[in-house]
Amino acid sequence: MSKDLFGTDGVRGQANSWPMTAEVALRLGAAAGRHFRRDKQEHRVVIGKDTRLSGYMIETALTAGFTSTGMNVFVLGPVPTPAIGYLTHSLRADVGVMISASHNPAIDNGIKFFGPDGFKLSDDDEASIQNLLGQDIALAAPENIGRARRLDDARGRYIEYAKTTFPGRKRLDGLRIVIDCANGAAYRTAPAVLWELGAEVIPIGVEPDGFNINAECGSTYPQTAARKVRESRADIGICLDGDADRVILIDETGHIIDGDQIMGLIASHWAREGRLQGNALVATVMSNLGLERFLESKGIGLERTAVGDRHVVEMMRAKGHNLGGEQSGHIVMTDYATTGDGVIGALQFLAAMVETGKKASQLGRVFDLVPQKLVNIRYARDKAPLDSDEVQQAIADGEATLGTSGRLLIRKSGTEPLIRVMGEAEDQALLNEVVDKIVDCVNRAS
Repeated sequence: MSKDLFGTDGVRGQANSWPMTAEVALRLGAAAGRHFRRDKQEHRVVIGKDTRLSGYMIETALTAGFTSTGMNVFVLGPVPTPAIGYLTHSLRADVGVMISASHNPAIDNGIKFFGPDGFKLSDDDEASIQNLLGQDIALAAPENIGRARRLDDARGRYIEYAKTTFPGRKRLDGLRIVIDCANGAAYRTAPAVLWELGAEVIPIGVEPDGFNINAECGSTYPQTAARKVRESRADIGICLDGDADRVILIDETGHIIDGDQIMGLIASHWAREGRLQGNALVATVMSNLGLERFLESKGIGLERTAVGDRHVVEMMRAKGHNLGGEQSGHIVMTDYATTGDGVIGALQFLAAMVETGKKASQLGRVFDLVPQKLVNIRYARDKAPLDSDEVQQAIADGEATLGTSGRLLIRKSGTEPLIRVMGEAEDQALLNEVVDKIVDCVNRAS
């Protein structure tokens, strides 16, 4: 198995096609089990998943792989990705696994690994597992084969933990909240957290059937929640993605509050309280220039990374920061979680509403956006659009046209066969012209 399995967020692909097959999942479980079995003591792994039909197949195959190397498996069922980070550490497990393709459609799936500290695996660990896949993996003796058991209260453990991140003695009484769970991993946990804190909860996207995860719902399609907020006259809408590590909010008027605005609010609030470690926020190159200018006006720094919450967390840990995230809604608060957590991120915004008495619309616009345009172009897997001379020339021409008044970011997605073309400039008409020309060229090369 010489091909590289790991992308920017674990292993991902279309279900029942390489690499998301039962065979690969079994070998991946065995390789990860062998990598983490460093002595003869009992070893544990926790496995969670979202609501995709293919999750059953991959869960079973991974369990077989891990137990074949002597690892004992706790099977959690559908839980949010951040619950895996939390429970891996809480259960003193050697490794955690989340079976999910996050915001991708139901036909895709993925496998994300977490180390014993609850954080996603390092490049070195992934390389070691990849290397083991190409070897004969040493299996356990018959008497040392691992056991598998279902942990029935995993969801409840996470619900109780999530509530502890909300300010003590504060409640959500009087708030009417629409929660869109994207028919995904948090379809039971998120509504329960809000209800137990006292909110009137209006749940949508809570009827998973194995195929409807992220389908016209959730953080990648907030229009559904926005309509529900207006119809029900709710105070706020919360949109999660399929594995609930992202959150997008909707104010009471139906307007979208993205990850940049949420991070800006939390960063300024924490800075005032002296809680913002390193007095800086970590965000990616996709975050709006308006966020950077807002933070600068507050005396707060901004550290930028490559796209992906994993890169954000790596920089946060390296430089000692406790707040970071992405415009797409990954909000990482290492005081509370080891990865992006949509539920806990939403609770921080709700805490600001409760403490200030302000509406979501008043808190959700902390800075003015610099015009930004993002277009995603799907390409054939056997094509390489960015290698095209025509595309490269269009990018160079666009950069020259924008000059110092804007910027371009063109990249391949690390999780899907997409080219993402993003531009930013004060002049919206000029921005549209530049981005549209590049998009046309990419489409021809795709």
